[in-house]
Parts: sequence; C-alpha cells; structure tokens
Amino acid sequence: MKGDAAPAGEGAAPDVLALAKVVARLRSEIVDLEGVAATTAVVERAKGVLMAQAGLSADTAYETLLDRAHQRGRSLLEECWITLGRVRTGPPPVTASPPVTGTDRAGGPAGKPVSSVSSAFSAQRYLLPRTDGGAAWRPLLARLAEGLASVDGGDGIAELLLKVFGGDVGVDAVMIYSLTAAGSLELTGSAGIDASLAGQWRHVPPLSGVAAHEAIAGRRALWLEDPEKDARRYLLIGDPPERWLSRAWLPVPDGAYPTTAIGFLRTGPGPFPADTRALLRRAARLCAGPLGTPERARGVDAGAAGEADVTSVQRILDALSGSAILLTPLRSPAHEVEDYRIDAAAPESVDVAGRRGKELVGRRILETYPTVAGTALWDGYLETLTTGTGYEGEPFTYEEVVAGVPRQSVYSVRASRLGDRLVVSWIRHDTDEREARRLADMQRLGNLGWAAWNLATDTITWSDQVYAIFDRDPADGPMPLEELPRHLLPDDLPRLGAAVQRLLGEGEAVDQPFRISTALGVRHLRIVAEARTDADGTPVEVHGFFQDVTAQRGAELALRESERAMLLQRGALQAERALAARLQDTLLPIPEQSLELADLCIDVAYVPADSGVNVGGDWYSAIELPDGSALFVVGDVAGHGLAAVGTMAQLRFTTKGMTVTGSALPDVLRRLNTLLLHTASDQSSGGTATMVMGRYQPWDQRLVWVRAGHLPPLLVRGEEAVFLDQPHGPLLGATFDASYAQAVIDLLPGDHLLLYTDGLVEEPGEDIDVGLARLTAATLHLLREGRGETLARTLAALRPGNRDDICVLDIHVPDDAPRPVGQA
Repeated sequence: MKGDAAPAGEGAAPDVLALAKVVARLRSEIVDLEGVAATTAVVERAKGVLMAQAGLSADTAYETLLDRAHQRGRSLLEECWITLGRVRTGPPPVTASPPVTGTDRAGGPAGKPVSSVSSAFSAQRYLLPRTDGGAAWRPLLARLAEGLASVDGGDGIAELLLKVFGGDVGVDAVMIYSLTAAGSLELTGSAGIDASLAGQWRHVPPLSGVAAHEAIAGRRALWLEDPEKDARRYLLIGDPPERWLSRAWLPVPDGAYPTTAIGFLRTGPGPFPADTRALLRRAARLCAGPLGTPERARGVDAGAAGEADVTSVQRILDALSGSAILLTPLRSPAHEVEDYRIDAAAPESVDVAGRRGKELVGRRILETYPTVAGTALWDGYLETLTTGTGYEGEPFTYEEVVAGVPRQSVYSVRASRLGDRLVVSWIRHDTDEREARRLADMQRLGNLGWAAWNLATDTITWSDQVYAIFDRDPADGPMPLEELPRHLLPDDLPRLGAAVQRLLGEGEAVDQPFRISTALGVRHLRIVAEARTDADGTPVEVHGFFQDVTAQRGAELALRESERAMLLQRGALQAERALAARLQDTLLPIPEQSLELADLCIDVAYVPADSGVNVGGDWYSAIELPDGSALFVVGDVAGHGLAAVGTMAQLRFTTKGMTVTGSALPDVLRRLNTLLLHTASDQSSGGTATMVMGRYQPWDQRLVWVRAGHLPPLLVRGEEAVFLDQPHGPLLGATFDASYAQAVIDLLPGDHLLLYTDGLVEEPGEDIDVGLARLTAATLHLLREGRGETLARTLAALRPGNRDDICVLDIHVPDDAPRPVGQA
C-alpha cells in the first residue's frame, strides 16, 4: 500500500543523505537565483529603454517604472514587459534637438567647443582606463614582474623599465635616485642616457628645486609636463634640459618614508594620460622589493602575515560595521584560482540566501554568490591577488527584504590583499528615507549640494541642490568638466584651474572660492572636495560639495562698507575732539591748581571723561572783581563736542562780562537764560546748561549765591557737612519765563564750600541721594586726615573710571582768618 511505502532515501548512507540535502538546497537556491536574475535583466532592459527614449538617468528611469506600475495597478515586472513590448524595431526617430545627457569625451560636451587635453579642465587628463584598458596593462606589468625576478642592480631595473615601457608608453629614459643618510641623492640606476650625463648627475647635493628629492620628501608623484614652467621651479636634468619635454618622478613605496624615486623621461611633449600615470605608479610599486626598499605589503607576504592568523582577523571583523569577509583562494593543480573560501566574516555580512556573519565561514564564494563567476568582480579579485593593487567595483543595485518589505540599496565591492588572502567589503552608498530627507534639508538650508565623480567609470553625480546652485536644468544632467570654464568669470579661471589640477591630478584636497555667471546674475560659489586614491596614489574618485555663498559675500561687502563708514566717522569725531580739546585747553588752561583769592584758599580740579571721542561741557571760573570781591562759578553744558564747548565759552565769557560791570547775580542768570533760548535754533551753540555761581565779599565774609538747576553746594563746618538750601532757579535755556532767586551765607574760619558738577557724584542706575551721601562721607574723611589743601583734586581722583567730566571747586576760609565785626 501507498501508506506502507518507505520514505525516499531510507536505508541510504548518512553521508549520501547529507549530500542529497545540500544538492536539494543548492538546486532550490539556483532556481531562486535564476528567477532573480531574469527579473533583474527585464528591469534593467526596461530602464535602458526609458533612458534612451526620454534622456533620463538610471535612478529616474527606475522611479518612472515604479510610478507607472503603481498608477496602473500592475506589478513592476508587468510594467517592464509592457515597456519592452512597445519598443519599435529599426533605427530610432530623429528629433530636432536631442537633450544633452552627458559628455562626449572624444569631442567635448555636445554642441560645445572641444577642450584641449592639455587644459586643466579636460576630463581626458584624469579619467582612468576602462576595464579593457586595465586588461591592456596586465601584459606590461606581467613582463615587468617576470623581469624583476631575474634582474639585478639599479641599472638592470632601469633597463628593464625602459624596455617594457619604451614602446607602448613612450618612455625614452629612466633614472633611479636613492636618498643617502646625509640627505643627498645618488644615481643608483639609469637607462637611455649617456655615460657623461650619468656621471654629471651621479651625485646631487640636498638642494631645493630637485624634483626627485621633492617627490621623495613629499611622498607624491610629480608630473613635469610644461618645460618652460618647470624650468622656473626645478633644476632640470639633461644636456640640454629641453631634450626631455615631459618627465615623471615617482617615489618608490616604502612604508611611511620612501627613500627612492624613479624618473621616467620622455622626448615627446604633453601631459601623461591618467591611464599612463596609473600604470607608472604600479610599476614603481612593483620595483619596491628589487630596489631594496620592501614595501609594507611585501613584508606581509614574506613573513608570518603571509599565513594570516584567521582568528585575529575574525576579532577585527567582529568589531566592524558593514559587510566584510576574508577569502582564501582555492587553486587547481595548475595553480589557477578556481574558487575562494570564506574564512572570516563580519557580523553584518550576508549572502543571497540570507546567511549572516559566521554562518558564512567555511563556505565558498561560488556557493554563496554563484553569479560572481566570470564577472568583472571575479577578475578584480584575481588582479588584486596577483598585483596587490586594490579593487573597487562599479556601484550596483541590490534588493533585500526588511520586515517583509522589499528595499533596494546601492552597493559597491572593494577588495584588498592580505598576505595570500583577500579582504572584501561591501560598501553601501544609499541611506534610508529619513536620512535622505535630513540630508536634503541640510543642503537646502545651507545652500550647498554634494557632488561626486568616479574617474574609473566617468560617472558624475549631483544632488538636487547643485542644479539649483548652478541654475541648471536637471534634465541636462551634471555639468561636464569641460563646460565649467564657460560659466566662470575670467579672473577666476586660473585659480580654479590650479585647484582642479591639484584635486584631480595630484589627489590634494581643495577649498576654493570662485564666481559664475547665471541668468540671475553673478554668484559666488565655494567648492570643498577631496580625492580618494588607490594603493598607487592615483585619484579614482573625487567627492565634495558646492556652496552658494552669494548672500554671505554680500553681507561681507556690506560689513566692509559699514566698517569703512565707521572709520571715516570715527576719524571725523576724533578730529572734532582734538579741536574741542584744544579750545577747552584755551578756556581752561590749568585743569588743577591752587590759588589765593580774596583772602580765600581755592583748590580747583578738572578731569575729563575716560572714554568716548567727544569733549564735555563742564567748566569753572574763579576771578577777582573790581571791588575786591571774588566770583566763583561751576557750570555744566548739556551734550558733548564742539557745540558743548562753544556754549561753555559763551556762558563763561558772558558771565564774567556781566558780573564785572556790577550786574546782580539773579539778573546774570536771567540774561544767560535768554541768550541760550535765542541761540537754540543754531545747532552749533544752542542747548541747556546748569550753573551755580557765588560772589564772596571779603570785608564781611559773606557769600551771595544763585543756582540754575545745579546740584547744591556742600558746606563743611567743623565735624559737620551739610548741603545748602537751594534758592529757586530752573535750568538755563529751558523756558522764557524763568526767574532766579539768591541766597546768602556767612562763611567762618575753617569752612570748606564745595561747588561741583554731577560727574563727581552720579553713577548709572543709582539714586542721586546715594552719590551725595558718598561725597559727604569722603569729604569728612579727607579733612580728618588733614588733606584739606588738595581737597578738590583728591575727591576727583577718587572717582574710578569716570564716565563723565568732573569739575570741583573748593572754597576754603583759612583757620586764622579774622572774623568780621559783628560775628560771634
């Protein structure tokens, strides 16, 4: 019966059963892979149709297919088959003006003038050879490697280099220099030059301007392609030097400090193409061992690292993020690589079957990634294993299922040699939607966009913001290098050209401002970029960002203009201050003095403000009148500068004139008030002022005094200090109907009467009563210490960092002065 039948395979040996399970699993995986491959092929063909028909990029074509499928309720595969079914056979229709989607490297951008290969803006100078070009190198490098195994000495190596690269590459002479302990150069090998020239240049002292020495010291290749320009910078070898119109000096890799340089000399002019530069760099790398300067990779091969400790490598991979594996080549009896075994894997490594991390260890590449055989990736592995040069494949799209949702990501594969093994890593180039949105926001807000150029595939990629910065239609694609000079301002062309040469030719990072013309006017841009080089130092990719700094530049220009205006204004203010100060010195020639007047001892102090560029309007006067009495005045004009000094002079001289003629003090203030009111329309002299004025009669020691909005005088008598009651008197220049009263006080021997301006007592944000109390305390303290003779000057000196002018007048009745008749 059917139910009694034995299960298939029952009774078979365990190893046969295990093998059958493996075969069944592999068959299942092969079927899945065939389906994936078939689907991928259909999608790629449909994308290609849209790219050709509509001039779309690969990403845009894929998005278009997805949108069409979603709108029409179809699967992506169905939409791709329909798209392919609509393709007409025969030649495509001719359009009047096909869109420009890229750059014709043979003739420059479509519809544009051809750029010379010698120009710094010629892409041909920097592009690396395609896959077929790399294959063309291999026979040359193989011949060189085979010859290096049997050649001996520097001259033999030079002869070999000339023989290998003389015909195909155009090398006419080779010179090899080694650095001595003293810093000089010794010619250790040469070919293609005569004995006399070799003897002349056998020993080169440590001079500046020697290209070979600079290549060793700078650890970078020098490409001398312009004899006239190079002769101004370097000491050129040759008799005559113009014999070789182009030269290349390459340091031989030796860890961090190379000590040998190889010079390749050509009689033909022009620059070294990018593929030639890469070829010569690899040749210099191959010569490291025979020249006696073993490089790091060679040391790894020769020592214990040749049998790399898989356990140690696994520890390193365990700490890495991303996908990385260690491969050991599996060779046939003929020593040809048939497959690779995974001996270590990072935790995030995954194969097509979903196996991750250490689940991959022990498996073969053709089992985990069976479609890799015969591809460019397989050839890249083999070349890296053979030559030691790093490999990076072109980016490709990989679809994975995350939480049941298909997600496509862009990856590229890199391979490096470690002993007799390979370290292979997968680099993910895309980000998830959230990160992409953040990046787009950052570019928009910063008005910058990123750009990249793969020199191996000649693929230029721009973010959306770069198109906005250059005012370029995204349908035209990224701008080819040859087109850029037509948008530059002529003055910026040499500087940006030099920066492009440093970046793409030498692999140096750049940060360069430049300007372009657009339909919206001139824009100020900035490029910040760096190059990623291969193991030989050849730039293979450049990436960076463009930033529109037009707004910042405009702000900088406005700031400079503002600074210039401020400097001019400051100069005018300083000139005004100097003039006002000279005028003030003329009016107040002695800022600090002691004098005797009408049997009184007078101490005067005037201290200008510590800060500011304007002169204040504080002033004083102490004179003897015709009848033997004395006039004392302290005033403060509102404002600063020439206007304040002019008003101060007007008040000072008018006050003297009226009091000398015998006018009563209240009448003097009334007339001064009228004077200021009538000159208020004249901005050079009008304003307001405060004043305190006293007339002292020595025959009866009586002081008659008046005030106009001024602070009260301070009277010190014995151990007491009081502020005098103030008579009525408003501010000068405030109102026409002002009236002024006077007060009288009899001074006694030993009395001190202080007249002062507000700079002595006022502090910002402080009540005036606090300042007056501080003045009272300080005055009593100084008098107790016996410093009455210089009371005014000492009080003024006690003010720290005075923000306003200070004027102080101390009227002192000597202790031995006789009392007038009638006083107690």
